Amino acid sequence: MTVNLTNAVAAYARSANDIKSSGMEPRSADPGRTFADLLGETLEAAIETGRRSDHMSAQAIAGKADLTEVVSAVTNAEITLQTVLAVRDRMISAYKEIIQMPI
Repeated sequence: MTVNLTNAVAAYARSANDIKSSGMEPRSADPGRTFADLLGETLEAAIETGRRSDHMSAQAIAGKADLTEVVSAVTNAEITLQTVLAVRDRMISAYKEIIQMPI
């Protein structure tokens, strides 16, 4: 199968225009915000979720917390940890793929 370069460029331009006109282009609420900022804020939120879980567990041991709230806090912390680990694994995988790319 041969590909005409002019047709390929024209098709790419059409699809780029379609995406722009459909409102699907990525937007940031704060253009000065970096990926590192987003990642840092997300990790801080994950740490805070773990702290809340620890606090609720301590409250349960002292007999001052409802069991439902404790289970909810621990479950949220577990899901947050699983999400952080999944993101970490994907980032490591992407890094390895980038390292293996020929220059």
